[in-house]
Amino acid sequence: MDILNKVKHHREEEQQLKWEGTFAEYLEIVKEHPEVAQTAHSRVYNMIQQSGLKEKDGQKMYQFFGDEIFGLEDTIEKLVEEYFHPAAKRLDVRKRILLLMGPVSGGKSTIVNMLKRGLEQYSRTDEGAVYAIKGCPMHEDPLHLIPQHLREDFYDEYGIRIEGHLSPLNAMRLEKEYDGRMEDVMVERIFLSEDNRVGIGTFTPSDPKSQDIADLTGSIDFSTIAEYGSESDPRAYRFDGELNKANRGMMEFQEMLKCDEKFLWHLLSLTQEGNFKAGRFALISADEMIVAHTNEAEYRSFIANQKNEALQSRIIVMPIPYNLRVSEEERIYQKMIRESDMAHVHIAPHALRVAAIFSILTRLEESKKQSVDLVKKMRLYDGDNVEGYNQVDVDELKKEYPDEGMNGIDPRYVINRISSAIIRKEVASINALDVLRSLKEGLEQHPSISDEDKERYLNYISVARREYDDIAKKEVQKAFVYSYEESAKTLLNNYLDNVEAYCNQTKLPDPLTGEEMNPDEKLMRSIEEQIGISENAKKAFREEILIRISAYARKGKRFDYSSHERLREAIQKKLFADLKDVVKITTSSQTPDESQLKKINEVIARLIDEYGYSSVSANELLRYVGSLLNR
Repeated sequence: MDILNKVKHHREEEQQLKWEGTFAEYLEIVKEHPEVAQTAHSRVYNMIQQSGLKEKDGQKMYQFFGDEIFGLEDTIEKLVEEYFHPAAKRLDVRKRILLLMGPVSGGKSTIVNMLKRGLEQYSRTDEGAVYAIKGCPMHEDPLHLIPQHLREDFYDEYGIRIEGHLSPLNAMRLEKEYDGRMEDVMVERIFLSEDNRVGIGTFTPSDPKSQDIADLTGSIDFSTIAEYGSESDPRAYRFDGELNKANRGMMEFQEMLKCDEKFLWHLLSLTQEGNFKAGRFALISADEMIVAHTNEAEYRSFIANQKNEALQSRIIVMPIPYNLRVSEEERIYQKMIRESDMAHVHIAPHALRVAAIFSILTRLEESKKQSVDLVKKMRLYDGDNVEGYNQVDVDELKKEYPDEGMNGIDPRYVINRISSAIIRKEVASINALDVLRSLKEGLEQHPSISDEDKERYLNYISVARREYDDIAKKEVQKAFVYSYEESAKTLLNNYLDNVEAYCNQTKLPDPLTGEEMNPDEKLMRSIEEQIGISENAKKAFREEILIRISAYARKGKRFDYSSHERLREAIQKKLFADLKDVVKITTSSQTPDESQLKKINEVIARLIDEYGYSSVSANELLRYVGSLLNR
């Protein structure tokens, strides 16, 4: 019964939020809370701002989009700062249609749906409250009741600008129902809702021959003509088109450029003048944000047609590319899986990461810098530390191709292939190799991929496989190291003691005899060689380490295992190299002895407890790494 109690509680909250009163009483609310009179664009911007803003590495991250949109921080920042913000300040940008243009499954519809759902919730808060003339099918702004000649005085007193004219229906109602006394006109609080067609409209193009313009602007109710005597009587008109119902909120044009031209013409005056023509009436005012979306091919075709110049000048195009960061692509897949019926299936660690690596590689453009290959570029974009590169290099790479990310494999394709792998395997666990195999098979069946792209994509699957091989080996070797961090710390401290003695030209005491001995050159070289430090470069590398230790000491910080990226890599590789033979023997033995079996069970337990594997995927990983090491 808990769900019924929650429904009841929600219903009670709805009742508490409702408000109804005269226009005179509404003006008291406006005086105390001027934000209730904000424009539709302002409401959207304030809704986004209220959700919060974080900064990470100089990048603005709007929390409003944080749980649904991944890896598009630059795009979202541009969208908010270049459209929503100036539009909220009544700059000319608000007189433009916002057109989201990008590849399939890139996030366009998700952004629009988030704005719609967000407005529904926001209109239920004090800051986002919306009031309308009671009984108006267009939920008209009560301030339209203020006559034109008094609007300057109203601005002086309230500090609020009024735009738009009273609709024909409400002008008639004012005279007939209220005897011209605007202060008595009833006003009510409304709640934006797409389902109830209040303040949120959605228009989807269909067959131009059967689709009627009434879908946008409403139509005459012929059953009332006899009662009211004229088609130009506003009471004989149904103000139920999407433009009517979207007033005070937002209007979504799905696949806008698929629409017949006659539907788009209505947007010319709506965007520029804030009104549109319906029936045999004067222009009808509407305050709504128009958001449309389309793909790149249709947009190119649209701008190539000179007849569309007038509408084109009233559009602000916001490219929505694919995400280009591996870690964020993983989050997209995790979200899509959570929302599916696959959530119960165990997906082994790194399976989604490998799929993400493949996807991102298909979307990246080859850098003009010869020293940066696609894998290195992918790592830099994902925020990894790559020796010899910094944030300035990343920014330069992004400037090479401003439209990077508009092509490549879409997330839906990857999820479809993961689904296929699960269904085919019919087990409760899939691993990275299952995903890669399914991606490869899918390319063979994909009708829209050219032979050239197919060959390129198959190569990216091979690259992703090599990346996984490295990940898998490190994962198993880490699991084999008992108390891995302790072993690394011991090896590091031993190395640092020797480096310090070498640089300071001093000796070290033997831990057993106490006898003074020269620094252990063999130990230092065994670690340095893991990352390609040559004999000639060893002195400079050791001095660099000592300088880094001194810098940490001056700041009162402790130099540890993670303080130097290359040294950490060297320590890891040295530990792994020492263990390689043990791993090979243990994982590849057909009939392991008791000690080997104990070791295997310990490793499997560690993979399950600490790394997120299931018993099935842990065993599969061990077998795979054993085969890799025995090649």
